[in-house]
Amino acid sequence: MISFFNFFKKDTSSLPIFLFNTMTRKKERFIPIKKNSVKMYTCGPTVYNYPHIGNLRTFIFEDVLKRALEYNGYQVNHVMNITDVGHLTNDRDMGEEKIEKEAKKEGKTAWQIAEFYTEAFKNDLKNLNIVFPTTLCKATDNIKEQIEMIKTLEKKGYVYKTSDGVYFDTSKVEDYAKLSHQNIEELKEGARIEANTEKRNPTDFALWKFSKTSEQRQMEWPSPWGVGFPGWHIECSAMSMKYLGDHFDIHCGGIDAINIHHTNEIAQSEATTGKKPWVNYWLHGAFLNVSGGEKMAKSSGNFLTLNNSFIDKGIDPLVYRFSTFMTHYRKPMEWSYDILANAKNGFDSLMEKISKLTETHNSTHTGQILTNWKDKFTIAINDDLNMPQALATLNELLKADETPEDKMATILDFDRVLGLNLHKIKVPVNKGYIVFYGNTPNTEIVNLIEQRTIALLKERELTRKNKDWKKSDELRDKIKELGFDVKDTPSGQEIKRI
Repeated sequence: MISFFNFFKKDTSSLPIFLFNTMTRKKERFIPIKKNSVKMYTCGPTVYNYPHIGNLRTFIFEDVLKRALEYNGYQVNHVMNITDVGHLTNDRDMGEEKIEKEAKKEGKTAWQIAEFYTEAFKNDLKNLNIVFPTTLCKATDNIKEQIEMIKTLEKKGYVYKTSDGVYFDTSKVEDYAKLSHQNIEELKEGARIEANTEKRNPTDFALWKFSKTSEQRQMEWPSPWGVGFPGWHIECSAMSMKYLGDHFDIHCGGIDAINIHHTNEIAQSEATTGKKPWVNYWLHGAFLNVSGGEKMAKSSGNFLTLNNSFIDKGIDPLVYRFSTFMTHYRKPMEWSYDILANAKNGFDSLMEKISKLTETHNSTHTGQILTNWKDKFTIAINDDLNMPQALATLNELLKADETPEDKMATILDFDRVLGLNLHKIKVPVNKGYIVFYGNTPNTEIVNLIEQRTIALLKERELTRKNKDWKKSDELRDKIKELGFDVKDTPSGQEIKRI
């Protein structure tokens, strides 16, 4: 680690944080339940397909939230679930179970499908530089906890049984729609479209679904009510309380979770504990829409993944992370190839400016984090994660009359929240780049990389342009003998010390 990071311990907790609370529909000053500590739960993916970039926008916003809290000096206990059972094709507890449906389609087991797409999701998190949760928990690993919660609800009189499952009686919760703020009669009418004549109320939801006697399910468990599997909503309540307790600070998700999933979570959780509130702050990210305003969704087939939109095209996935900062997380974000091109240009421009900054960096002076700029940046992120303003502050700093060393120290401090890997210093070599992976200033790179290595890289760049692939491979081997691996990227050669 270079000594820039020693300055990261500066306390910024004196600056207040304001978050928009969906429950109250207003910005509120964030006050944690326990001083200097935050308990946060975020709804994870249903692992029956790749996450689309609309899903990933939500995970990026949640990552920025966590990073911002840590930047302000809080220790964050972050729990995220993996829904690997129980999510039906219709959110009102009707239709096929998504993972078993996909298993039949792909000719695999449900367990294989869940494992494959869980790993794909984790890979997306890595590519987007999203900090992994403190706890990543699977619904299938916590069946016991879900059954115990249903038993508690049954004892308290909130549960009834039908031919296809065990249901929660929403009529026994007076403030059932307090999160969605919907008219309860309109809510019932909306639910009545998917009529289940055995439900006492159209808004009632499944806590446990029975396996059909006509078929053998791959994922099913015994319970006091019959063999089956948990409903979609019960897992989040059971697992969040297992790992965070029955009262915690923040719960996040996409806005599509408000009306059904999070509304049902609140109802069953507060009925279980008898305590209100269950969660103090509810935060929700807006949709990513394809050009024209249509919501991106797997069901409509118009979804784009990180692989087919970025990685397969040779575009750094961090371009997408950067692009989400241009729109506030609570505002719908438009997506098109023109917007992608603009985002890439903006990202490349930022990288070029920082690259030029490192060229003038003096390694004998480590630089100081500039307090006035740090405060401006903190005020932006503390204003309900105002990332467009945070980016504006970064660009203003790049133009400011400050020393390169102090600018760099401050930019690296900002990157604790931005997560754009700005500690990977880029040094121009011809039209490509040498990218040194590590926290090493430009002048130290010059000391570490002998002139012979640079000469070989320049020669190899020329052979690549001439499509002399054999010679290019020979030069790669020579560079490796000097202690460096070489990787070819759309922006040029990248090297990494072995």
